[in-house]
Amino acid sequence: MPPTVRSRLAGALPSCALACALVLSGCAGHDSQSEALTVTVSRGNCGTGWRTPHSGAQTIQVSNVGTVTTEVDLIDPATGGVYAEVEALAPNTTRPMQLTLGRASYAFRCLAEDTDAVTGPTIQINDGPPPPAAAVLPITNQDLTGAVAQYHGYVATGLGTLATNVAALVQTLRGGDQAASRSAWLTAHLAYERLGAAYDTFGDFADKIDGMPDGLPGGVRDADFTGLRRIEYGLWHGQSPASLVPVGSQLATDVAGLRADFPKERTDPNDLPLRAHEIMENALQFELTGQADQGSGTGLATVGANLDGTQAVLKALTPLMSKRYVGWPQVGTWITRTRAVVATAHRPDGTWIAPSALDPQTRKRLDASVGQLVEVLAPIAAIGDVRRTS
Repeated sequence: MPPTVRSRLAGALPSCALACALVLSGCAGHDSQSEALTVTVSRGNCGTGWRTPHSGAQTIQVSNVGTVTTEVDLIDPATGGVYAEVEALAPNTTRPMQLTLGRASYAFRCLAEDTDAVTGPTIQINDGPPPPAAAVLPITNQDLTGAVAQYHGYVATGLGTLATNVAALVQTLRGGDQAASRSAWLTAHLAYERLGAAYDTFGDFADKIDGMPDGLPGGVRDADFTGLRRIEYGLWHGQSPASLVPVGSQLATDVAGLRADFPKERTDPNDLPLRAHEIMENALQFELTGQADQGSGTGLATVGANLDGTQAVLKALTPLMSKRYVGWPQVGTWITRTRAVVATAHRPDGTWIAPSALDPQTRKRLDASVGQLVEVLAPIAAIGDVRRTS
């Protein structure tokens, strides 16, 4: 799991026009020559002022002339699917919606605070080619219920595996064999990393089990630096396995506590599509840079486990995303390519080449592969964001 000052979470996607995030409406090609028009919205009116509609790249300035904050969607009036959105548009505020329109019907839908949705007049564009992609049907909490339940089951099973691996780690530490302890540590650590998207549900257990020393007054010597990362630090900084048994025993207790607590925890439906992107974003930021490394040099093994966690999220989301995200096939392509590059760092004896020790060509391929994967995963968070429709 990506570290933080204890547990880092990547920021959510910015609340800008959905068109760019979803790669739906062809955001490329906007320049100073693109024609701009202004439409106004308020509590009772939506999309006033859209005259002489036409196809092509353009910027629509959306101006809230009302008295309450409003979400504004550009939709397909026949299906309710969303082409673009402006979120949280405050009164007396104007924000741009940049997109490429095709030959189709459009309407603005406004969702003002404490007010039912208002849909403006249908606008028909008769020139140009069809839209670059179909409007995306909004996702509701109900839509995500099955996906969350499936992922919850995956995590519950993974926690059982983690408990077994941690018990084996403690036993190995007691035996005093450093090489065996290092191997057992990696097995346990990767089991935790495969849980991926669940970390926001783990609360304080996340820091106890896999927290980093960042931000602790005593750093690596702080009493609150515990769990898997503390054991990693000890095993690769001259501390005997036997001296780490108390840390391992506490880790086993914390994992048992998490297993008992997890069935009672609720996963926010929005977290699942968001984490589909964040797992690998954090791997790029913290594992490939070596920030998370406490001495083992196994960052690429962690990236492999993060790919497993990402795929578990994607499997749960497939029924929703495969028919909404035009770039969905590319996700699988880049996961496969990234796995292939990561595998080159796994030595025949089971050890791993640290990211910093990769040859320049392999490192370049790795950075490009993970970077592109993060890029194609990003729209899933925007598409899967639960939004109002009424």
